[in-house]
Amino acid sequence: MNKTYRVLVATLLLSLGAVGHTALPDAIDGQPMPSLAPLVKRVAPAVVNIRVSQTVESPSVYGDEMFRRFFGIPETGEGNGRSREVASAGSGVIVDAERGYILTNHHVVENADKIQVSLFNEDSLDAEVIGSDAPTDIALLKVDPEDLVDLPIGESDSVEVGDFVIAIGNPFGLGHTVTFGIVSALGRTGISRNGLEDFIQTDASINPGNSGGALVNMRGELVGINSAIISGSGGNVGIGFAVPSAIARSIMRQILDFGEVRRGLLGVTIQTMDTESAEALGTEIDRGELITGIEPGSAAEDAGLHVDDIITGVDGKRIDSNRELANAIGLRGSGEDVKIEYVRDGREQFVTAQLGQQAVRNIIGTDIHPRLQGARFATSTANATGGVEVIAVEPDSLAAQRDLRAGDIIVQANRRNVQDLNQLREVAAGSRILFLLVRRGDRQLMLQIR
Repeated sequence: MNKTYRVLVATLLLSLGAVGHTALPDAIDGQPMPSLAPLVKRVAPAVVNIRVSQTVESPSVYGDEMFRRFFGIPETGEGNGRSREVASAGSGVIVDAERGYILTNHHVVENADKIQVSLFNEDSLDAEVIGSDAPTDIALLKVDPEDLVDLPIGESDSVEVGDFVIAIGNPFGLGHTVTFGIVSALGRTGISRNGLEDFIQTDASINPGNSGGALVNMRGELVGINSAIISGSGGNVGIGFAVPSAIARSIMRQILDFGEVRRGLLGVTIQTMDTESAEALGTEIDRGELITGIEPGSAAEDAGLHVDDIITGVDGKRIDSNRELANAIGLRGSGEDVKIEYVRDGREQFVTAQLGQQAVRNIIGTDIHPRLQGARFATSTANATGGVEVIAVEPDSLAAQRDLRAGDIIVQANRRNVQDLNQLREVAAGSRILFLLVRRGDRQLMLQIR
């Protein structure tokens, strides 16, 4: 047995030694061989396969406005395509066996007409969605709680780069599959278009169908819900992402306590600092978020924050951009306390703010404009800068064809400022054409809706 192999064996044995119920495997040539089998046997029954069916409308040429005009075909106002049923597969994790609760991804069950869950013993159960949150891509399902095995939720905040993890899921609809790797990075953002991200990156193989499955540490605890991959081919290339268990647990708790997600709100408008801004303001602070406005009665006002303060950190995490502040606040629940680090008059200061609640109300796009079919909008956003957030867009829908994307922030419609859904609907009322000024990440663009 060469030196490199002995080192690998020793490393894996040390990690397995932390698992209370894991016994040493058989020996070969007098050397114990590491195995994850005891751990997998214990945790795999808590991971389920999910089959989703939904009815979609296939596009038809009769739905094209230019086609109808050319041939003089009147618009019926109803669907112009054919309805068909499509099926997809994903994964989920049983986190409460007594009550039958299962965590999965929002995108796995979005728009589902029927959801069936297959257990490790191949039993099938009907499931219902208790609640779902597009910005964090987390959904909570419920099945009849009979003969279930759950997985304890671990502390994702304790996860470190280099920790061993296993991913369990249903890749390509093949059924239970286990892969092994390490945590490659923490706090990854800019992966999805939903805007609220704090992903765990891993090189444990994650493929389509793994979505909603479990990322498990060597203690047999759930530390993440597998969510996304980066790949040019659609298959695994060693870069996968999981929603930290702390976020998943917070979303689940809010759904169970309130029947909805009550996202935290600081109540400030902000502007990202850079070198030019610092020079103009005569300060050496060239990073963070400059407070340009404070909502009356907000958490920021109650905490004593002022316009012209520069927020540089939240709960010990450095803040350099609008998106980082949006994540730090939007991933917390209303009523939670956060420690705000800020600079005032050149001095670093700290204050604790109790977050308020974002007034989130979802409506479908056709309630605003017929050409926004397939999109959903929220009254307020996690960005704390006003506007209307696009929280979901169905593939191949009219909204998608006009390049509207989940995570976009609509700040103007027909050159009028938009702060909430009511203002957007007022502008859209009677308007055949809408020009939407959209904030997407760090840039702005104008979209024509007609």
